[in-house]
Amino acid sequence: MKILHIIASVDPRTGGPIQGVVLSSQIWRAHGHERDILSLDPPTAPWVGACPVTTFAVGMKGPVHDWIRRRLPWARYAYTPGLKRWLTRNVSQYDAVVVNGLWNYASLGAWRALRGTATPFFVFPHGMLDPWFNEAYPLKAFFKTLYWRLFEHKTLRDARGVLFTCEEERRRAATSFRPYRAREAVVGYGARAAEGDPVAQRTSFAAAAPGLDGRNFILFVGRIHEKKGVDLLIGAFSRIATEFPDLDLVIAGPDTSGLRGRLEAIGAGQDFARRIHWPGMLVGDAKWGAFRSARFFVLPSHQENFGVAVAEALSLGVPVLVTDKVNIWREVEADGAGIVVPDDALGVEQGLRRMCALSPARSAAMAEAARACFAARYDLNANALNLLDLMRGMCADEGAPRLQQEGS
Repeated sequence: MKILHIIASVDPRTGGPIQGVVLSSQIWRAHGHERDILSLDPPTAPWVGACPVTTFAVGMKGPVHDWIRRRLPWARYAYTPGLKRWLTRNVSQYDAVVVNGLWNYASLGAWRALRGTATPFFVFPHGMLDPWFNEAYPLKAFFKTLYWRLFEHKTLRDARGVLFTCEEERRRAATSFRPYRAREAVVGYGARAAEGDPVAQRTSFAAAAPGLDGRNFILFVGRIHEKKGVDLLIGAFSRIATEFPDLDLVIAGPDTSGLRGRLEAIGAGQDFARRIHWPGMLVGDAKWGAFRSARFFVLPSHQENFGVAVAEALSLGVPVLVTDKVNIWREVEADGAGIVVPDDALGVEQGLRRMCALSPARSAAMAEAARACFAARYDLNANALNLLDLMRGMCADEGAPRLQQEGS
């Protein structure tokens, strides 16, 4: 089976969707399936060549285009005539197409090229239909509403399936815009459990965060973005720091929106600020070493479609503290793998205090529950193959030719 994924960018700093595409590609390849990526990146972007999955980049390039993108926000929509041309020439080579994300030209361009063809396409919204965005950014919501009514709803309407990573995402997506018509399916998502030498991974992390000097710490991994609630986390840590003087805070991730300076200013000159560490984006052994070394993981997001980092923490038996805006919070709570709190200052503070005060026995029990939660729900080795079976079934149900079976 050969699948084409269309995505705005393969830059790993953009977050979870490209990470999921890359990791599941490795699993599919081991079972005899192929996956390529079509991105809106310019061909010269350094992350295109570095991507471990074959990537065809069709974005526009050149000084004039770069100048326009810097000055006109709507130019970041990434329109490129190369997308439709490439699909028209090459889509017949693929059994199916998966469009990752909305609100950029990847979705509209794919719809324009694929509607009415024999190649089925699917859409992964990746949380981009969550109503939180409409509340947080009302001006953007106004323009999105216009765009939805003119174009975007047709992409979901005509897709063979619209794929959601969890039930909470599916439920919330249907409330954002009208008209809304979609053949919905909730699919398994998650992460791959860490492999490699735990000692080497801890050593790699220690080198990336030398100021820790072996101290115990709370871990955040993710983009430094306002929706992630990092300001809530720093504020809560400042209020509990004197109660737990043996704990530091590690905030690991790329600063994609220039927010870090403002966040650091929250504690400027105060004693607790010296216990907050900013190692930047962690990858490979350094990232896994951070998880292995952490007391617990925290994701205080105002909106989180899934939370791949949550699944990664669970895979290593690291208890988690998440808000009820992380869409897998119900599963975390039901399995006893962590603590769930509201996404406000008091909720995050109380959650931190409860997690920091866990007895060794309670912490060990929660760690075992975390491992069990991951194995039952979020192991990507199983879920990636389940996605293939689901796509085959949805194509067959629509009367389309059955996709090629594994090994046939």
